[in-house]
Amino acid sequence: MEKPRLTIIAAAVLAVLSYSANTAAAQTTTETTKKTDNQKQNNDKKDDKDVEKITVKGSYTVSSVVDTATGLGLTLRETPQSVSVLTASRIRDQDMESVVDAVQNTVGLSSIAVDNVRNTMQARGFDITNYQIDGVPLSWSLGGDAGETIADVSIYKRIEVVRGSTGLLTGAGDPSASINLVRKHADSTDFTGYVSAGVGSWNKREVTTDLSSGLSQDGSLRGRFVGKYEDGDSFTDYYSNKKSVLYGVVEKDIDPNTLLRVGASYQDNKPKGAVWGGLPGVFSDGSTTNWDRATTTAAKWTRWETTSKNYFANLSHSFNNSWQAVFNYNYLKYTSDTKLLYLYPASDDDESEQDTVEGLDKDTGSGLTSYPYKSHGDSAQNSFDFQLKGQYDLLGREHDAVFGAIYSKQKAKTVSYDTDAYPDVDNFYDWDGNFTEPNWSSQASVEQDMDTVQKGYYAATRLNVTDELKVIAGGRLASWQRTGVSYDEVSDYGDDNVFIPYAGVLYDLTAQHRLYFSYTDIFMPQNAQDRNGDFLDPVTGKTYELGLKSTFFGDMLHTSVAVYRIEQDNLAQDDVEDGVTYYVPGSVNTVAQVGAKGTVSKGFELEVVGRPVAGWDISAGYSQFAAKDASDAEVNTDHPRKQFKLFTTYQFQQWLPSLTIGGGINWQSQTYTADVRQGAYSVVNLMARYEVMKNLDVQLNVNNLLDKTYYNYLDSSDEVRFGDPSNFALDLQYHF
Repeated sequence: MEKPRLTIIAAAVLAVLSYSANTAAAQTTTETTKKTDNQKQNNDKKDDKDVEKITVKGSYTVSSVVDTATGLGLTLRETPQSVSVLTASRIRDQDMESVVDAVQNTVGLSSIAVDNVRNTMQARGFDITNYQIDGVPLSWSLGGDAGETIADVSIYKRIEVVRGSTGLLTGAGDPSASINLVRKHADSTDFTGYVSAGVGSWNKREVTTDLSSGLSQDGSLRGRFVGKYEDGDSFTDYYSNKKSVLYGVVEKDIDPNTLLRVGASYQDNKPKGAVWGGLPGVFSDGSTTNWDRATTTAAKWTRWETTSKNYFANLSHSFNNSWQAVFNYNYLKYTSDTKLLYLYPASDDDESEQDTVEGLDKDTGSGLTSYPYKSHGDSAQNSFDFQLKGQYDLLGREHDAVFGAIYSKQKAKTVSYDTDAYPDVDNFYDWDGNFTEPNWSSQASVEQDMDTVQKGYYAATRLNVTDELKVIAGGRLASWQRTGVSYDEVSDYGDDNVFIPYAGVLYDLTAQHRLYFSYTDIFMPQNAQDRNGDFLDPVTGKTYELGLKSTFFGDMLHTSVAVYRIEQDNLAQDDVEDGVTYYVPGSVNTVAQVGAKGTVSKGFELEVVGRPVAGWDISAGYSQFAAKDASDAEVNTDHPRKQFKLFTTYQFQQWLPSLTIGGGINWQSQTYTADVRQGAYSVVNLMARYEVMKNLDVQLNVNNLLDKTYYNYLDSSDEVRFGDPSNFALDLQYHF
């Protein structure tokens, strides 16, 4: 190994570790990785001892362990739930840069861009409230306002999505899906990696590097460093952003059966001209607005800066009896600093001087007032995770088992600064961003100061009843508590020792076709009290799923078909009986709540992923659901009921092997709120990559080729935001 190369990697890794450590000051760390090296794959009669070593059957398919659903170390076909994986090849082909980019290109998932930083994500009619890093569940910052959904994906090797309830591993949440971000590991003893530089629409410029190498002569010590810097504007007026990403990880083989991994990551976003909320979707007369897509409600002084820091450590040991123990620790800190401006329809109840009809006047452009807002927030989470998994013999057959425990505590606090004025907007048609910044108070007021503690103990087993029949059973004992103050309201609620069951059955119809059924569960504590003053039991989400997973062309092409039913029960509703409204004891106007039957979501999903012939990669899927509450009314109508997603590439192996071309289409059905409707629409994307010379290629991506105008945000207050117009990205990459 060449010493200069070792020096480069070592210096880079140490730089990111020391930089992150210095910026975190006295904060200690905790969380968890949950993927490990040296784990036996069982069931498909594989004896691969390295869980993180992925066998790529096609650019868009993997035959690796996916631990997002059960923790048993199962492959995609062995997991009795719908699972999608975005590989590194797919991420690069489509030029995905953020978590929300991945969501928008995953079968059955959708997203809503609330503003420049916050995005909500949905699946099967419910919001996605769970995510994982290396299989370990983590919590979003309160309100999701610290930039998690726009986190850069350059530090991840793949992204896994399990749809449905995921309570066995994630604990509390909604019965929608869980997103698992799998970090890049230091798994190369050779000096390898890439450097790239790119440009794009709206003055975008970026540089990225990803370097790996052994750091010792015997290869037992390895390092990896990822760095990225991006600067650019937007299709909306006055907006620009600078993004910095750093990631470093070091791995040490303590002995042939023991691996230690430590690392850190850092991301900083500095957007200017950031928006808060959306544009008016309707005028005061009820007619719909028709803005130019560059229109914004932001002022030139608005900003929404976010920073995330993550420190992690992972220790795994494989015993000689095929069992493996894994310990993970993570520390995750988010911070945000904002100066924002919210424009909304004035009314007689506001401090506004206007007394016109509520809403934006179509003729004069008057009718909006302002709410300036300045805040600072931070969220720190420590997490510990332990897992023991392996095989055992029973009745002459070998079976799998996993035992795990997790503890996490999140402390989140947000303070705001009052202002001296809430001026009206005389004429929004003349808006040019030159809105006077108000004077801010030097004294901060606490808006939220919350502690959230989650504990869980889980166990599961897979019984190999016959060569064709497998049965999975397990459960989690989960506790979730939140205490503190939120907007002057004292919060102290949660649930202890809630049992979450998990069950699945898989049957091999043939060697290529596997039928499965699963029942999964999840729960969500709720801050609601009944007429006796007692807190309601948590909302529960139950998922029943029946599916068929198949492989073709020697495992090169994977297909899946799933139908499901989700029941969300015990949802809090006002306690009204025989015309009488009951109140919480000791309160003046807090209406008591009762747990009632909630939403039922029913639907199906189809997915095709792989390489049917040499040089041709494809990912395609269709999803459809219907979600209604107990009164048979549709819920979450801003979630698209139907979606079709296709992306495919072809490399001209015979005629011009240096050229790869590709393209795709994302279609979704209509969405709507009270007075705003977005009709069904399609977005067409293209890509092309050409190998200029050995190890050097250039790639062009064109998104929204047909320049479709559409809303990617609809709000119950009739606010809207536009999706990106047609844009391009050109990237030059040298890999070695």
